[in-house]
Amino acid sequence: MEIASGGGRQPMTILKGKRALSGAESEVSTMPKALSHNQICEYEQDGVVFPIKVLTEGELVTARSAFETLMKALGERPDSVLLRHLHLFHGWARDLALHPRVLDAVEDVIGPDILLHSSTVFCKRQRDPGYVSWHQDGYYSGLSELQYTSAWLALTDSCPDNGCMRVVRGSHRQGIVPHNRAFASPDNFVTMEIACRVEENEATDVNLAPGEMSLHHVAIVHGSNPNASDRPRIGYAVRYVSPRVRQKLDHYPTILARGHDRFGHYRLLEEPPCLHSRKQLARSGSF
Repeated sequence: MEIASGGGRQPMTILKGKRALSGAESEVSTMPKALSHNQICEYEQDGVVFPIKVLTEGELVTARSAFETLMKALGERPDSVLLRHLHLFHGWARDLALHPRVLDAVEDVIGPDILLHSSTVFCKRQRDPGYVSWHQDGYYSGLSELQYTSAWLALTDSCPDNGCMRVVRGSHRQGIVPHNRAFASPDNFVTMEIACRVEENEATDVNLAPGEMSLHHVAIVHGSNPNASDRPRIGYAVRYVSPRVRQKLDHYPTILARGHDRFGHYRLLEEPPCLHSRKQLARSGSF
């Protein structure tokens, strides 16, 4: 992977043999709750771990049915902003985001005190041209440290042919790198992309079966291709942060998912906001 610098591109070497820059090692329990020690090491070294089985067949059917009902209410192809922060407005989405098996795995990588930070459903219908440029989640919100992780829950299968997430293993060890404005396209889910060229042989496909999830580090370089299949690809991305992490951008209230908040950097949600405030929230620039 090469990173742009001045008038040209400089090589960006993926560091080998170093631990992830999460800052969480001192807080993570020595007795994992969901992940094996090998899986935790994989997350620290590679910035991603998968697959992790979290949903039963019944839970998956319930979640998928609830999402399809929502899509019918919003229209077949709703504005993507209406698929953000669903945990604030829909019980089924909150249940997924606060699922004990999900939180157990999150605790294994960022520690016992967990704030539910944000969420987005990424839906690619059959033959959907939508894609995600290579980027880092941590670029956008100005975090004081990188003790933040994203769970990507598969509500359908997620494979190379239907546009699964792709990552550059180990890229999180560089920290946050420069980004440029992405090529303007209605099919691109993001507006910024890394100032790097990622070679095809550097990318790893995050293959997931329905009901499985991955965890990825806030600084890992990732993206996805269009859906070239006749199957939908639906994933619920839920982001979690340690209360000790400060954020430069203003943020709507978070949910204390587990443990304690001893720092007070974020407003905590006392009760779900009214549904009529949803569009206002979705249009805000907060993260």
